Amino acid sequence: MKKYCATLLSLVIVSTLFFGCVAPQVQQPKSLFSPSQLQTDQYQPKVDNFMVILDTSSSMSDKYRGYSKFKIAKDYLGALNQTLPEFDYNGALRTFDTIVNDSEKSTLLVYGPTKYSTAGFESALNGVKGFCEDSSVSLAKAIAATEKDFNLAQGTTAIILISDGEDMDQMPVKAVQNLKNQLGDRVCTYTIRIGDDPAGIKQMEKIAETGACGFPVVVVDHKTSDTMGDLVERVFLAKAEKVAPKPVQVAKPIDSDGDGVTDDKDQCPNTPIGVTVDVRGCWTYSAVVLFNFDSTEIKSKAHPMLNETSDILKKNPEINFEIGGHTDNIGSAEYNMKLSEGRANAVMQYLVSKGVDAKRLTAKGFGLTKPAASNDTQEGRAKNRRVELTPLN
Repeated sequence: MKKYCATLLSLVIVSTLFFGCVAPQVQQPKSLFSPSQLQTDQYQPKVDNFMVILDTSSSMSDKYRGYSKFKIAKDYLGALNQTLPEFDYNGALRTFDTIVNDSEKSTLLVYGPTKYSTAGFESALNGVKGFCEDSSVSLAKAIAATEKDFNLAQGTTAIILISDGEDMDQMPVKAVQNLKNQLGDRVCTYTIRIGDDPAGIKQMEKIAETGACGFPVVVVDHKTSDTMGDLVERVFLAKAEKVAPKPVQVAKPIDSDGDGVTDDKDQCPNTPIGVTVDVRGCWTYSAVVLFNFDSTEIKSKAHPMLNETSDILKKNPEINFEIGGHTDNIGSAEYNMKLSEGRANAVMQYLVSKGVDAKRLTAKGFGLTKPAASNDTQEGRAKNRRVELTPLN
Protein backbone atom coordinates (compact mmCIF):
# COMPACT_ATOMS: atom_id res chain seq x y z
CA MET A 1 0.00 0.00 0.00
CA LYS A 2 1.96 3.02 -1.29
CA LYS A 3 2.20 6.26 0.64
CA TYR A 4 1.54 9.23 -1.54
CA CYS A 5 -1.08 11.62 -0.13
CA ALA A 6 0.21 12.51 3.34
CA THR A 7 1.57 15.89 2.21
CA LEU A 8 -1.77 16.85 0.70
CA LEU A 9 -3.89 15.55 3.53
CA SER A 10 -3.64 18.57 5.83
CA LEU A 11 -5.34 20.68 3.12
CA VAL A 12 -8.43 18.47 2.95
CA ILE A 13 -8.78 16.95 6.43
CA VAL A 14 -11.83 19.05 7.36
CA SER A 15 -13.80 18.04 4.30
CA THR A 16 -12.77 14.41 4.51
CA LEU A 17 -13.23 13.65 8.18
CA PHE A 18 -16.30 11.54 7.55
CA PHE A 19 -15.46 9.65 4.37
CA GLY A 20 -11.67 9.64 4.27
CA CYS A 21 -9.37 11.31 1.76
CA VAL A 22 -10.55 12.87 -1.47
CA ALA A 23 -9.51 11.21 -4.70
CA PRO A 24 -8.71 13.22 -7.79
CA GLN A 25 -11.84 14.07 -9.72
CA VAL A 26 -11.50 11.74 -12.70
CA GLN A 27 -14.30 10.75 -15.02
CA GLN A 28 -14.90 7.10 -14.19
CA PRO A 29 -16.42 4.51 -16.51
CA LYS A 30 -19.74 2.91 -15.74
CA SER A 31 -19.96 0.12 -13.20
CA LEU A 32 -17.88 -2.93 -14.11
CA PHE A 33 -20.36 -5.38 -12.60
CA SER A 34 -24.01 -6.23 -12.91
CA PRO A 35 -26.07 -7.59 -10.03
CA SER A 36 -27.41 -11.12 -10.11
CA GLN A 37 -31.11 -11.84 -9.84
CA LEU A 38 -32.13 -14.08 -6.96
CA GLN A 39 -35.55 -15.58 -6.41
CA THR A 40 -35.92 -14.11 -2.96
CA ASP A 41 -38.94 -16.26 -2.08
CA GLN A 42 -36.58 -19.24 -2.12
CA TYR A 43 -34.27 -17.87 0.59
CA GLN A 44 -34.16 -16.73 4.17
CA PRO A 45 -31.33 -14.88 5.99
CA LYS A 46 -28.71 -16.96 7.77
CA VAL A 47 -26.92 -14.01 9.42
CA ASP A 48 -28.18 -11.39 11.84
CA ASN A 49 -25.46 -8.82 11.10
CA PHE A 50 -22.86 -8.09 8.45
CA MET A 51 -19.90 -5.71 8.32
CA VAL A 52 -18.23 -4.77 5.02
CA ILE A 53 -14.67 -3.45 5.46
CA LEU A 54 -13.39 -1.55 2.40
CA ASP A 55 -9.68 -0.85 1.88
CA THR A 56 -9.21 2.85 0.97
CA SER A 57 -5.43 2.94 1.40
CA SER A 58 -3.02 4.15 -1.25
CA SER A 59 -2.18 0.84 -2.93
CA MET A 60 -5.82 0.57 -4.01
CA SER A 61 -5.12 3.42 -6.47
CA ASP A 62 -2.89 1.06 -8.50
CA LYS A 63 -4.25 -0.22 -11.79
CA TYR A 64 -5.36 -3.83 -12.11
CA ARG A 65 -6.55 -5.09 -15.48
CA GLY A 66 -7.10 -1.57 -16.73
CA TYR A 67 -8.85 -0.01 -13.73
CA SER A 68 -7.88 1.15 -10.29
CA LYS A 69 -8.35 -1.53 -7.66
CA PHE A 70 -10.44 0.96 -5.69
CA LYS A 71 -12.80 1.40 -8.64
CA ILE A 72 -13.09 -2.37 -8.99
CA ALA A 73 -13.75 -2.76 -5.25
CA LYS A 74 -16.51 -0.14 -5.14
CA ASP A 75 -18.19 -1.48 -8.27
CA TYR A 76 -18.00 -5.00 -6.91
CA LEU A 77 -19.62 -3.94 -3.63
CA GLY A 78 -22.23 -1.99 -5.59
CA ALA A 79 -23.24 -5.11 -7.52
CA LEU A 80 -23.23 -7.17 -4.32
CA ASN A 81 -25.49 -4.57 -2.71
CA GLN A 82 -27.91 -4.74 -5.64
CA THR A 83 -27.94 -8.55 -5.44
CA LEU A 84 -28.46 -8.79 -1.68
CA PRO A 85 -32.16 -9.11 -0.73
CA GLU A 86 -33.50 -6.70 1.87
CA PHE A 87 -34.11 -9.26 4.57
CA ASP A 88 -34.16 -8.57 8.29
CA TYR A 89 -30.48 -8.17 9.08
CA ASN A 90 -28.33 -5.29 10.28
CA GLY A 91 -25.61 -3.94 8.02
CA ALA A 92 -22.58 -1.68 8.34
CA LEU A 93 -19.70 -0.38 6.20
CA ARG A 94 -16.23 0.61 7.42
CA THR A 95 -13.16 1.91 5.64
CA PHE A 96 -9.58 1.67 6.84
CA ASP A 97 -6.52 3.83 6.20
CA THR A 98 -4.37 6.25 8.23
CA ILE A 99 -5.20 9.91 8.66
CA VAL A 100 -2.26 12.11 9.68
CA ASN A 101 -0.99 9.83 12.41
CA ASP A 102 -4.43 9.80 14.07
CA SER A 103 -4.85 6.11 14.75
CA GLU A 104 -8.28 6.66 16.27
CA LYS A 105 -9.56 7.76 12.87
CA SER A 106 -7.69 5.11 10.91
CA THR A 107 -10.99 3.28 10.49
CA LEU A 108 -14.25 5.10 9.79
CA LEU A 109 -17.79 3.79 10.16
CA VAL A 110 -19.61 5.25 7.13
CA TYR A 111 -22.83 3.22 7.26
CA GLY A 112 -24.80 1.65 10.08
CA PRO A 113 -25.04 -0.37 12.04
CA THR A 114 -28.69 -0.27 11.04
CA LYS A 115 -31.36 -2.41 9.48
CA TYR A 116 -30.00 -3.02 6.01
CA SER A 117 -31.47 -1.27 3.00
CA THR A 118 -30.15 -1.29 -0.56
CA ALA A 119 -30.54 2.48 -0.92
CA GLY A 120 -28.88 3.27 2.40
CA PHE A 121 -25.83 1.12 1.72
CA GLU A 122 -25.51 2.47 -1.84
CA SER A 123 -25.58 6.08 -0.64
CA ALA A 124 -22.84 5.43 1.91
CA LEU A 125 -20.71 3.49 -0.58
CA ASN A 126 -20.95 6.27 -3.18
CA GLY A 127 -19.64 8.73 -0.60
CA VAL A 128 -16.46 6.77 0.16
CA LYS A 129 -13.34 8.36 -1.32
CA GLY A 130 -9.67 7.28 -1.31
CA PHE A 131 -6.67 7.08 -0.87
CA CYS A 132 -4.54 7.66 2.19
CA GLU A 133 -1.61 6.26 4.16
CA ASP A 134 -1.51 2.53 4.51
CA SER A 135 -1.45 0.68 7.78
CA SER A 136 -2.24 -2.89 8.75
CA VAL A 137 -2.90 -1.44 12.21
CA SER A 138 -5.94 0.27 10.65
CA LEU A 139 -7.41 -2.99 9.34
CA ALA A 140 -6.92 -4.66 12.70
CA LYS A 141 -8.77 -1.75 14.32
CA ALA A 142 -11.60 -2.05 11.78
CA ILE A 143 -12.00 -5.76 12.54
CA ALA A 144 -11.91 -5.19 16.28
CA ALA A 145 -14.39 -2.31 15.99
CA THR A 146 -16.98 -4.70 14.60
CA GLU A 147 -17.47 -6.14 18.07
CA LYS A 148 -18.37 -2.66 19.34
CA ASP A 149 -20.57 -1.86 16.36
CA PHE A 150 -22.74 -4.94 16.91
CA ASN A 151 -23.60 -6.93 19.99
CA LEU A 152 -21.86 -9.96 18.56
CA ALA A 153 -22.86 -12.11 21.50
CA GLN A 154 -26.32 -12.06 19.96
CA GLY A 155 -26.91 -13.84 16.67
CA THR A 156 -24.43 -14.41 13.85
CA THR A 157 -22.25 -11.91 12.00
CA ALA A 158 -20.45 -11.98 8.64
CA ILE A 159 -17.35 -9.79 8.19
CA ILE A 160 -16.52 -9.14 4.51
CA LEU A 161 -13.09 -7.60 3.81
CA ILE A 162 -12.39 -6.30 0.29
CA SER A 163 -8.74 -5.34 -0.30
CA ASP A 164 -5.59 -6.13 -2.25
CA GLY A 165 -3.98 -7.45 0.96
CA GLU A 166 -0.75 -5.57 0.33
CA ASP A 167 1.75 -4.38 2.98
CA MET A 168 0.05 -6.02 5.95
CA ASP A 169 1.59 -7.66 9.00
CA GLN A 170 -0.06 -10.22 11.27
CA MET A 171 -2.16 -7.78 13.28
CA PRO A 172 -5.34 -8.25 11.16
CA VAL A 173 -4.97 -12.03 11.51
CA LYS A 174 -4.66 -11.67 15.28
CA ALA A 175 -7.75 -9.43 15.36
CA VAL A 176 -9.78 -12.10 13.55
CA GLN A 177 -8.40 -14.77 15.89
CA ASN A 178 -9.47 -12.74 18.92
CA LEU A 179 -13.02 -12.59 17.65
CA LYS A 180 -13.02 -16.33 16.94
CA ASN A 181 -11.71 -17.08 20.43
CA GLN A 182 -14.55 -15.08 21.96
CA LEU A 183 -17.44 -15.93 19.68
CA GLY A 184 -16.59 -19.04 17.70
CA ASP A 185 -18.69 -19.63 14.60
CA ARG A 186 -21.07 -16.81 15.47
CA VAL A 187 -18.59 -14.66 13.50
CA CYS A 188 -17.39 -15.69 10.02
CA THR A 189 -14.79 -13.74 8.04
CA TYR A 190 -14.74 -13.58 4.24
CA THR A 191 -12.06 -11.93 2.08
CA ILE A 192 -12.51 -10.53 -1.43
CA ARG A 193 -9.10 -10.01 -3.03
CA ILE A 194 -8.40 -7.64 -5.91
CA GLY A 195 -4.91 -7.90 -7.42
CA ASP A 196 -2.22 -10.55 -7.66
CA ASP A 197 0.52 -9.39 -5.29
CA PRO A 198 1.98 -12.64 -3.84
CA ALA A 199 2.14 -11.28 -0.29
CA GLY A 200 -1.40 -9.93 -0.65
CA ILE A 201 -2.65 -13.30 -1.82
CA LYS A 202 -1.12 -15.02 1.18
CA GLN A 203 -2.39 -12.40 3.61
CA MET A 204 -6.04 -12.51 2.39
CA GLU A 205 -6.07 -16.29 2.41
CA LYS A 206 -4.66 -16.33 5.94
CA ILE A 207 -7.35 -13.93 7.22
CA ALA A 208 -10.12 -16.07 5.71
CA GLU A 209 -8.52 -19.25 7.03
CA THR A 210 -8.32 -17.80 10.54
CA GLY A 211 -12.00 -16.93 10.32
CA ALA A 212 -12.58 -20.70 9.92
CA CYS A 213 -16.23 -20.60 8.79
CA GLY A 214 -15.55 -18.03 6.04
CA PHE A 215 -13.66 -18.34 2.75
CA PRO A 216 -11.55 -16.26 0.35
CA VAL A 217 -12.89 -14.88 -2.95
CA VAL A 218 -10.74 -13.69 -5.84
CA VAL A 219 -12.00 -11.12 -8.35
CA VAL A 220 -10.40 -12.68 -11.43
CA ASP A 221 -12.48 -11.22 -14.23
CA HIS A 222 -14.18 -7.97 -13.26
CA LYS A 223 -16.18 -7.95 -16.49
CA THR A 224 -18.58 -10.67 -15.37
CA SER A 225 -20.86 -11.07 -12.35
CA ASP A 226 -21.84 -14.69 -12.85
CA THR A 227 -20.60 -15.61 -9.38
CA MET A 228 -22.20 -12.66 -7.53
CA GLY A 229 -25.42 -14.54 -6.78
CA ASP A 230 -23.45 -17.53 -5.55
CA LEU A 231 -21.38 -15.34 -3.23
CA VAL A 232 -24.45 -13.63 -1.75
CA GLU A 233 -26.16 -16.96 -1.24
CA ARG A 234 -23.14 -18.58 0.45
CA VAL A 235 -22.45 -15.65 2.80
CA PHE A 236 -25.88 -14.26 3.63
CA LEU A 237 -28.64 -16.71 2.74
CA ALA A 238 -30.04 -20.15 3.35
CA LYS A 239 -32.63 -21.99 1.36
CA ALA A 240 -36.08 -21.25 2.70
CA GLU A 241 -37.69 -24.17 4.41
CA LYS A 242 -40.71 -25.35 2.52
CA VAL A 243 -43.40 -25.86 5.07
CA ALA A 244 -46.17 -28.09 3.85
CA PRO A 245 -49.50 -26.37 4.31
CA LYS A 246 -51.47 -27.79 7.15
CA PRO A 247 -54.50 -29.72 6.00
CA VAL A 248 -57.62 -27.68 6.40
CA GLN A 249 -59.62 -29.07 9.23
CA VAL A 250 -63.18 -29.10 8.03
CA ALA A 251 -65.45 -29.08 11.02
CA LYS A 252 -67.85 -31.96 10.95
CA PRO A 253 -71.42 -30.64 10.95
CA ILE A 254 -73.17 -31.24 14.24
CA ASP A 255 -76.74 -32.21 14.97
CA SER A 256 -77.59 -30.32 18.14
CA ASP A 257 -81.12 -31.67 18.57
CA GLY A 258 -80.30 -35.23 17.52
CA ASP A 259 -83.02 -35.47 14.90
CA GLY A 260 -80.73 -36.77 12.17
CA VAL A 261 -80.50 -33.45 10.30
CA THR A 262 -77.29 -31.45 10.88
CA ASP A 263 -77.52 -27.88 12.10
CA ASP A 264 -76.38 -26.40 8.78
CA LYS A 265 -79.48 -27.89 7.10
CA ASP A 266 -81.93 -27.93 10.01
CA GLN A 267 -84.72 -25.41 9.43
CA CYS A 268 -86.49 -26.44 12.64
CA PRO A 269 -83.90 -26.62 15.45
CA ASN A 270 -84.52 -27.96 18.95
CA THR A 271 -87.06 -30.62 18.06
CA PRO A 272 -87.57 -33.08 20.94
CA ILE A 273 -85.62 -36.31 20.96
CA GLY A 274 -87.50 -39.20 19.40
CA VAL A 275 -89.66 -37.31 16.93
CA THR A 276 -89.72 -38.11 13.22
CA VAL A 277 -88.67 -35.16 11.05
CA ASP A 278 -88.57 -34.48 7.33
CA VAL A 279 -85.47 -33.59 5.32
CA ARG A 280 -85.66 -30.04 6.67
CA GLY A 281 -85.47 -31.24 10.25
CA CYS A 282 -89.07 -30.23 10.92
CA TRP A 283 -91.60 -32.25 12.95
CA THR A 284 -94.15 -32.60 10.18
CA TYR A 285 -97.31 -34.61 9.54
CA SER A 286 -98.49 -34.60 5.97
CA ALA A 287 -102.07 -33.48 5.34
CA VAL A 288 -102.77 -36.56 3.19
CA VAL A 289 -102.11 -38.71 6.28
CA LEU A 290 -104.04 -36.66 8.83
CA PHE A 291 -106.96 -35.36 6.81
CA ASN A 292 -109.17 -36.14 3.89
CA PHE A 293 -109.20 -33.69 1.02
CA ASP A 294 -110.66 -30.32 1.92
CA SER A 295 -111.39 -31.50 5.46
CA THR A 296 -110.36 -30.61 9.01
CA GLU A 297 -111.44 -33.97 10.43
CA ILE A 298 -108.51 -36.14 11.49
CA LYS A 299 -108.47 -39.58 9.87
CA SER A 300 -108.75 -42.46 12.33
CA LYS A 301 -105.62 -44.15 11.00
CA ALA A 302 -103.64 -41.07 12.07
CA HIS A 303 -104.63 -41.49 15.73
CA PRO A 304 -101.73 -43.84 16.67
CA MET A 305 -99.27 -41.32 15.28
CA LEU A 306 -100.83 -38.46 17.24
CA ASN A 307 -100.98 -40.61 20.38
CA GLU A 308 -97.22 -41.05 20.06
CA THR A 309 -96.93 -37.28 19.66
CA SER A 310 -98.85 -36.67 22.89
CA ASP A 311 -96.51 -39.04 24.74
CA ILE A 312 -93.46 -37.10 23.47
CA LEU A 313 -95.02 -33.80 24.51
CA LYS A 314 -95.76 -35.11 27.99
CA LYS A 315 -92.16 -36.30 28.33
CA ASN A 316 -91.00 -32.73 27.61
CA PRO A 317 -93.28 -30.68 29.89
CA GLU A 318 -90.91 -27.72 29.91
CA ILE A 319 -91.38 -27.07 26.17
CA ASN A 320 -94.28 -25.16 24.62
CA PHE A 321 -95.23 -25.87 21.02
CA GLU A 322 -96.80 -24.15 18.08
CA ILE A 323 -99.07 -26.32 15.91
CA GLY A 324 -98.90 -24.85 12.44
CA GLY A 325 -101.33 -25.73 9.66
CA HIS A 326 -100.24 -25.47 6.00
CA THR A 327 -101.83 -26.02 2.59
CA ASP A 328 -100.92 -26.22 -1.07
CA ASN A 329 -101.75 -23.39 -3.49
CA ILE A 330 -104.94 -24.82 -4.94
CA GLY A 331 -107.78 -22.44 -4.14
CA SER A 332 -107.73 -18.89 -2.89
CA ALA A 333 -105.30 -17.68 -0.28
CA GLU A 334 -108.17 -16.70 2.01
CA TYR A 335 -109.78 -20.12 1.81
CA ASN A 336 -106.50 -21.95 2.40
CA MET A 337 -105.74 -19.77 5.42
CA LYS A 338 -109.05 -20.78 7.07
CA LEU A 339 -108.47 -24.44 6.15
CA SER A 340 -104.98 -24.44 7.69
CA GLU A 341 -106.26 -22.81 10.88
CA GLY A 342 -108.99 -25.43 11.18
CA ARG A 343 -106.55 -28.30 10.79
CA ALA A 344 -104.12 -26.81 13.33
CA ASN A 345 -106.96 -26.43 15.86
CA ALA A 346 -108.11 -30.00 15.20
CA VAL A 347 -104.69 -31.40 16.05
CA MET A 348 -104.44 -29.19 19.13
CA GLN A 349 -107.78 -30.39 20.45
CA TYR A 350 -106.82 -34.01 19.87
CA LEU A 351 -103.58 -33.63 21.85
CA VAL A 352 -105.38 -31.85 24.69
CA SER A 353 -107.83 -34.74 24.80
CA LYS A 354 -104.88 -37.06 25.36
CA GLY A 355 -103.69 -35.14 28.41
CA VAL A 356 -101.42 -32.43 27.00
CA ASP A 357 -101.83 -29.12 28.81
CA ALA A 358 -103.57 -26.68 26.46
CA LYS A 359 -101.49 -23.81 27.87
CA ARG A 360 -98.44 -25.35 26.21
CA LEU A 361 -100.00 -25.36 22.75
CA THR A 362 -100.69 -22.63 20.21
CA ALA A 363 -102.59 -23.31 16.98
CA LYS A 364 -101.76 -21.14 13.98
CA GLY A 365 -102.65 -21.29 10.31
CA PHE A 366 -100.18 -20.34 7.59
CA GLY A 367 -102.25 -21.24 4.56
CA LEU A 368 -100.18 -21.41 1.40
CA THR A 369 -97.54 -18.91 2.58
CA LYS A 370 -94.85 -21.38 3.68
CA PRO A 371 -94.57 -24.22 1.19
CA ALA A 372 -92.18 -27.03 2.12
CA ALA A 373 -91.91 -28.20 -1.49
CA SER A 374 -92.80 -27.04 -4.98
CA ASN A 375 -96.50 -26.74 -5.76
CA ASP A 376 -95.79 -27.55 -9.42
CA THR A 377 -96.13 -31.30 -8.86
CA GLN A 378 -98.75 -33.49 -7.19
CA GLU A 379 -96.11 -34.88 -4.85
CA GLY A 380 -94.96 -31.42 -3.84
CA ARG A 381 -98.48 -30.23 -3.17
CA ALA A 382 -99.06 -33.28 -0.96
CA LYS A 383 -96.00 -32.34 1.15
CA ASN A 384 -97.35 -28.81 1.53
CA ARG A 385 -100.69 -30.04 2.97
CA ARG A 386 -99.22 -30.60 6.38
CA VAL A 387 -99.21 -29.83 10.10
CA GLU A 388 -95.94 -28.99 11.83
CA LEU A 389 -95.07 -28.87 15.53
CA THR A 390 -92.42 -26.29 16.41
CA PRO A 391 -90.83 -25.79 19.87
CA LEU A 392 -91.33 -22.24 21.15
CA ASN A 393 -88.68 -22.28 23.90
